[in-house]
Amino acid sequence: MAKAFDFPGGIHPPQRKTLSTRTPLIQAALPTRVVLPMDQHIGTPAEPCVEVGQRVRTGERVALAQGLISADVHASITGTVTAIEERPVPHPSQGKRLCVVIEREPDGDDEWCLMPPLDWRQADDDTLLERLMHSGVVGLGGAGFPSQIKARVRELHAIDTLLVNAAECEPYITADDLTLRTYADDVLEGARLFARLCRAERILIGIEDNKPEAIDTLKQAIDNVVTRDTQSEPPFELKVIATRYPSGGEKQLIKRLLNREVPSHGLPADVGVLCHNPGTLRAALRAVRDGEPLISRIVTLTGEALDHPGNVEARLGTSMHELLTAAGLKEHELARLVMGGPMMGMALDSTALPLVKKSNCLIAATERELPAPPPEQPCIRCGACEQVCPASLLPQQLYWFSKSREHDKAELFNLFDCIECGACNYVCPSHIPLVQYYQAAKGEIRERRHEAHKAEHARHRFEFRQARLAREAAEKEAKRQARAQAASRVATRTAQPSREAAQGEDAAAAKEQVKQLRIAQAAAKAALRKAEKALARASEAGEADQDDLDDLELQVATAQENLRATEARLAAAQQAEQQGETRR
Repeated sequence: MAKAFDFPGGIHPPQRKTLSTRTPLIQAALPTRVVLPMDQHIGTPAEPCVEVGQRVRTGERVALAQGLISADVHASITGTVTAIEERPVPHPSQGKRLCVVIEREPDGDDEWCLMPPLDWRQADDDTLLERLMHSGVVGLGGAGFPSQIKARVRELHAIDTLLVNAAECEPYITADDLTLRTYADDVLEGARLFARLCRAERILIGIEDNKPEAIDTLKQAIDNVVTRDTQSEPPFELKVIATRYPSGGEKQLIKRLLNREVPSHGLPADVGVLCHNPGTLRAALRAVRDGEPLISRIVTLTGEALDHPGNVEARLGTSMHELLTAAGLKEHELARLVMGGPMMGMALDSTALPLVKKSNCLIAATERELPAPPPEQPCIRCGACEQVCPASLLPQQLYWFSKSREHDKAELFNLFDCIECGACNYVCPSHIPLVQYYQAAKGEIRERRHEAHKAEHARHRFEFRQARLAREAAEKEAKRQARAQAASRVATRTAQPSREAAQGEDAAAAKEQVKQLRIAQAAAKAALRKAEKALARASEAGEADQDDLDDLELQVATAQENLRATEARLAAAQQAEQQGETRR
């Protein structure tokens, strides 16, 4: 085992991973109907581009990405679009979202609509980025961040390490484990693809020691790469770390493997690291090499309410009930259904929901296995939550501030650095659902910011209009001055010598005006760069909603208008200065 650094806190909950690792990965049966939500990713929901009654083929695009942070959606079966309507989906709100419903054709043919294959070693970066953008590939570890945004990270940051996050630290989940056992070569090639795009100098694979079969497979695959390609760059490095939750958090894994601290409110890219999980790397490679968009994913089906737990590769949009039934669901024993893991997953109130891109695990648990939490009791100030917090926060203080809605104080104590891992919940003797309080506080803060942004957006719209009017006025003034100076040249031929002194004063004034306008031009350029960086950072982070991004885009447009107006006035002043010197 490689030497590792350490992060604070952490816990050791029962792993329960062997439930789903006893059998090899299998392909789920082709569904007769799929329901494809438009918001299977972080950011703005996609917009349907098909009509009811239209025939679509597997892999054909059925919804287009909207805005900077979004992702396309593709048909996962060949059939007919029977509805475009709101339907229940796996979402924290437990509400309905717009979906495209496709019914498979009676003959059951699976006709594919593939994109042209690309050789990622030979294709240029723009071609690869465009392919990722149109493939609908998002983070398959549960976050759902569009991968084409991460692929552009080198435009803002220098990346030296591509980190393959294979820790998969949460109990029950084994999708990445089985991905590595089955498709290790594809994962490594996908890592090389992203390393090329971000110009990483090395590829570091971090994995916990509770996955011995995956570790052996990875070692063999790395040896094969080195043997097959002696010029393999960048080099691979495999680091095995002791199992501890939540080692799979990006900041925690970076600390354990590289001893680098991601700053508060920062990103891994701020310390030269880009993280991807194995499933995402495989999906990106298939999109580029095989021309296959993201229409399926590997999902763990586990829990004691299943007779045949395991991992399956299933088409997106497949009914969870179909998948669980195929795994031997004992409905009379099912007490809780969780998408994700027991620590950070989302409880679902129905099995009649579609599999989405973020569905890495479905836990069909019995009452004994995952019992309902006991009633919440008063905090006894034991400090256990602080000892296990992997982000070095003060959970007890955040709890008081969140409960009393003192949001300013909660933010001061770095509420948004909480990764919502649930370690504090796990050890709390009073059974306080701490993470729920933090989530509620974050939601209220985001709503408050949204309202403030709306007011700010209105102000920026006004400023944009004023900047446009100023530019138009400057252009008109430049034209007026050009006409006046042309007439002045005719008049100066008959002017008396006594005007020379006045011309000298005018020249000095013109020179001073040019100087001031050059300073204004530099300030306008700096404002534009600042606005562009703010927009790029928000796009990369993926935390801003579409309204915020629209506001940032408006700020960029306003800065551009201000710069153009300043440059127009400067050009007019410089022309006047030159003509004054000519007259002298």
